[in-house]
Amino acid sequence: MSNDVNNVNNDLNNDRDDDRDDDRNDGRHRDLAVVERELELKLVLSPEHSIPVQARLSYRSDDPYAVHVTFHIGTDHPVSWTFARELLVEGVFRPCGHGDVRAWPTKVGGRGVVLMALSSPDGDALLEAPAAQVSAWLERTLRAVPPGTEADRLGIDDGLAELLMPAPVDDLWLSDPWPSDESQDGE
Repeated sequence: MSNDVNNVNNDLNNDRDDDRDDDRNDGRHRDLAVVERELELKLVLSPEHSIPVQARLSYRSDDPYAVHVTFHIGTDHPVSWTFARELLVEGVFRPCGHGDVRAWPTKVGGRGVVLMALSSPDGDALLEAPAAQVSAWLERTLRAVPPGTEADRLGIDDGLAELLMPAPVDDLWLSDPWPSDESQDGE
């Protein structure tokens, strides 16, 4: 199954209010963009044998640096992985990643794929994803939150400014609450 699910909230055809995040502390209105895609991956068991695995790629603008991949493996609890969007973007073009998550492009049977190697204490997996579908999904995430603008979505600067701004009660602490020991009439 390879259905596109693209829930970008500023789309005029989308009337789902549950994906909207209007209650920002800084008072500015920001839409929550969610970009998802269902697709079939292949779990590579050997060079000659692989099995299909249903997966969902998810991206949320309120977590702008991360992508989420959920694998539906026929159990009650799907397996989810979260890693850097930048890693997957780079992995479409060249080998990248270290340790637990690595991605690289290749060709299998004449078609472009992205291989993802995932390692955890529970085991290792090598997954094959269709490069065209992954690339199209990534392009939508990059339109939702362009590279270099991720930090703006987090509001870190605004939050720090608010934390560091003196509050009216601070004026009391900054003024001298005790009268001076020196008397004004010279005594």
